[in-house]
Amino acid sequence: MLLNHISTRNVRGDVFGGVTAAVVALPMALAFGVASGAGAAAGLWGAVIIGLVASLFGGTPTLISEPTGPMTVVFTAVILSFTSQIPDKGTALAMAFTVVVLAGVFQILFGFFRLGRYITMMPYTVISGFMSGIGVILVILQLAPFLGQSSPSGGVIGTLNSLPELISGVQPLELALAVITLLILWFTPEQFKRFCPPQLLALVVGTVLSLTLFGDVELRRIPEFTAEFPRFIPPTFSGDQIRLMVVNGAVLGMLGCIDALLTSVVADSLTRTEHDSNKELIGQGLGNVISGLFGGLPGAGATMGTVVNIQAGGRSALSGIVRALILMLVILLAAPLASQIPLAVLAGIALKVGFDIIDWSFLQRAHHLSIKAACITYGVIALTVLVDLIWAVFIGVFVANVLTIERMTALQARGVKTISTTDDDVELPENQQALLDQAAGRLLLFQLTGPMIFGVAKTISREHNAIEDCEAVLFDLTEVSHLGVTASLALENAIKEAVEVGRSVYLVVMNGSTRNRLEKLKLLELLPEHHVSDDREEILRRAVGQLPVLQEV
Repeated sequence: MLLNHISTRNVRGDVFGGVTAAVVALPMALAFGVASGAGAAAGLWGAVIIGLVASLFGGTPTLISEPTGPMTVVFTAVILSFTSQIPDKGTALAMAFTVVVLAGVFQILFGFFRLGRYITMMPYTVISGFMSGIGVILVILQLAPFLGQSSPSGGVIGTLNSLPELISGVQPLELALAVITLLILWFTPEQFKRFCPPQLLALVVGTVLSLTLFGDVELRRIPEFTAEFPRFIPPTFSGDQIRLMVVNGAVLGMLGCIDALLTSVVADSLTRTEHDSNKELIGQGLGNVISGLFGGLPGAGATMGTVVNIQAGGRSALSGIVRALILMLVILLAAPLASQIPLAVLAGIALKVGFDIIDWSFLQRAHHLSIKAACITYGVIALTVLVDLIWAVFIGVFVANVLTIERMTALQARGVKTISTTDDDVELPENQQALLDQAAGRLLLFQLTGPMIFGVAKTISREHNAIEDCEAVLFDLTEVSHLGVTASLALENAIKEAVEVGRSVYLVVMNGSTRNRLEKLKLLELLPEHHVSDDREEILRRAVGQLPVLQEV
């Protein structure tokens, strides 16, 4: 089905859910738009476009899509990268929005090739470290406006280097507004949150205070923007920046996929439904493509907006459509009022989002669970904040996978055994035990069990090299569930070496993927046909019967 699940059976709940989600989205969209450097209008129109398109074409009925903290942080880095290299700010912004389009294209491709279920298959230590690092970046980038000053150039490092100057030049009244905003966000009573989201309350209270108590003071406020539909921004490329644009688009698209699909899982757990991952990625991609073409921020599934929507009664994509239309009306009818909102208030809202993104729960327990897990998590945080988002994920995933392979190899190596008599560590039926004992150590049973990945190849070689006195070897693969290419080649070398030294070689393998792998490698051609069977007892009897020592007896 082309469209998302849009139902008229729950109109009242969907409308109420959409209205509530719109109320929550308004201050967040303003804060993210200003924080990114693209402007408040970019945040608002991003919330409208992505929310509407993803609701129409996505695969999660209750998902609310809009600019999110992680997506804003990455997009901010993209803008800073281009504005630092390209003098014309208009061209730099156009290239940044082209990256948003590319991110959407990547998401559509991920969905089209049905990669949805693989997107979130990353170690939690890497996801936690990456998201926490993004939260730290968002907090650092808001320090300057929180203290009542313009953000210094140089992004995170520039802000950290400028901290002494920022602290010495603090604007007390703007700092007070930011602190009041944080206090409202943190200490609004739970029973009051049901009637008014704390973000909207903080926005209204902070703006009213700035116009009344601080009315005589010159405060930094949102720059004015016109109440009109966004203009089309054609994709803009630069020959020197194409590679960087494509890489940033891929990273932004991947992050959007992770953000959206993790939120879809949350929606499933609340509504007891199941989303369509691949369809959701296509919907998210279309939303980001259109948002980028019209100067909107990139976005993804937003956990806060989705939970609020569901709790307020939203059950179909109609709620997301209602939310987008309400936001659009607010932009067109109330844009002049936005210019009264102090930047310090938006900085307080964005700062709180940054704190919430940090995975405090896991960070407090990571070192208790595993020192290696803690090192990966904290290492990814440090790389994300101080080096580069792309390298942080790449190195984190690489190290985590290497450690996982090491653990899996150690476990699977236990499934490689060489057995000469039943006194060894082996469980065989009595008749097969008797046949093995009858061989009196002249027949060696080389047994493999479980999945044999490339890490086990070294164990296979080591165990085979330890073989000394025997006249025949039986390689038993009946319990092998998966035989990797590297392990297959290690087995081939072991068989070849046994044949070269004059040993009789037998093989027990069941019909299926393992035998198919051996046939494709032409490994079975190394052995006589009657030395290969899928019956261990039969091949044992044949091997024992052909031992020269037993024939003399």
